[in-house]
Amino acid sequence: MAVAGLLARFDGYQRRHRWIGLPLAVVYKFVDDQGSYQAALLSYYGFVSLFPLLLLAVTTLGFVLSHDPAAQQAVLGSALRNFPVIGDQIGANVHSLNGSVAALVIGIVVSLYGALGVTRAALTAMCQMWAVPVAERPGLPASYGRGLLLLGVLAVGVLATTGLSALTTATSGVVAGLGDVVRVVSTAIAIAVNVGVFLAGLRLVTVAPVSLRQLLPGAVAAAIAWQLLQLVGTYLVTHELQGMSASYGLFGIVLGLLAWIYVAVLIVLLCAELNTVRVLELFPRSLLSVFPDDADMTAGDRRALTAYAQAPRQKSFQDIDVSFELPTQQSGEDTLDAAPSVRPPEGAT
Repeated sequence: MAVAGLLARFDGYQRRHRWIGLPLAVVYKFVDDQGSYQAALLSYYGFVSLFPLLLLAVTTLGFVLSHDPAAQQAVLGSALRNFPVIGDQIGANVHSLNGSVAALVIGIVVSLYGALGVTRAALTAMCQMWAVPVAERPGLPASYGRGLLLLGVLAVGVLATTGLSALTTATSGVVAGLGDVVRVVSTAIAIAVNVGVFLAGLRLVTVAPVSLRQLLPGAVAAAIAWQLLQLVGTYLVTHELQGMSASYGLFGIVLGLLAWIYVAVLIVLLCAELNTVRVLELFPRSLLSVFPDDADMTAGDRRALTAYAQAPRQKSFQDIDVSFELPTQQSGEDTLDAAPSVRPPEGAT
């Protein structure tokens, strides 16, 4: 009974206070959407497509900077800083395509095919998060079109962060005594660039009628979390892993890369869930809403469950009505309680 009373008090507190009720609702929404499964699927596609993309990048650098090997290594090293723990090992095991133009064309096709698998998986995950009915989800041509645009946004983001990293390294070496200032400024600029990249990316994979302003909080949170992840990885390399091998052969590269991608995807999905919970008003949630017999539901619980029930609608002329039969202890009879509708976002475009 003491545990039940403690849970009841905590439940009441988180319902009344947004600062804890909102994060809890984000976690619950992540679990409801099978976020860990979505992250694993995206990590798989990301891992499969990453090496072909790096192969294509190295080959392109070989053509563009064929007379400047030092510049090739500088650009590649700056790009691989996105993987601070295993970036050196990835670079050492990825080599350019040598030979005919046909080999380069085949490499481009394979890379695009693998990368579009990532974008389609991301689009499906966002449709599930926003509870977009199946009948309203984009078809194959539209999905690939959004995917190509998303790849373009990511490419611009990588080029921007790579150039910023190279500029920071060069500036730190030239301007003596201002290394810390340069790093702080470059970090702030990197976060601003990443906010733009995440915002554009979320816009492209979000089919629901929402505005850029409504997607901005998740983009800002993702950019800050990504920068923190980079700092943690750099710290591990320079302190905890100093003097040790960064990997143990191919096995270490595979595990390290998969773990890094998985953590990064988890961050993005959780930040995307922040947007869905805010815009669709899916908070506060009942602390015990994960249990099927919990009848003490909040309006956020009902909106979430209603959206989940309506998402499988596969025909444009199909209607799905949701209601809840809640037991009434006073009369001993069941009452029919209609579910609140999931209101469309305000200011949607």
